[in-house]
Amino acid sequence: MQVRLSKTFGFEAAHWLPCFPPEHKCRRMHGHSFRVEVVVEGPLDPAKGYLVDFADLKAATYPIEQALDHRCLNEIPGLENPTSEMLAKWIWDRLKPVVPLLSEVIVQETCTSRCAYRG
Repeated sequence: MQVRLSKTFGFEAAHWLPCFPPEHKCRRMHGHSFRVEVVVEGPLDPAKGYLVDFADLKAATYPIEQALDHRCLNEIPGLENPTSEMLAKWIWDRLKPVVPLLSEVIVQETCTSRCAYRG
């Protein structure tokens, strides 16, 4: 039985996007209430009855949440151009070594805008 599950965490952060022209609103410093969905996928272990312990996912994402929460994302190494796309990949790169069944990272920066990265 193949299953897919997800765990969500959030953080508040500011950023500005140097890739946009100077007159663009996203070029100015602004903030978001980011939501990140971490998705794992794989075969269910019939003996356990679950794929991954949600507590293990929470423990794996906690250091990332702490590194991003109430920060200026541009000041974090690797996020000098902190678009949703770059942020999703940055999170993936840190999670994949500790969450082998990781299949997707979704970064939502507003209630209507999000990016999915699948490695």
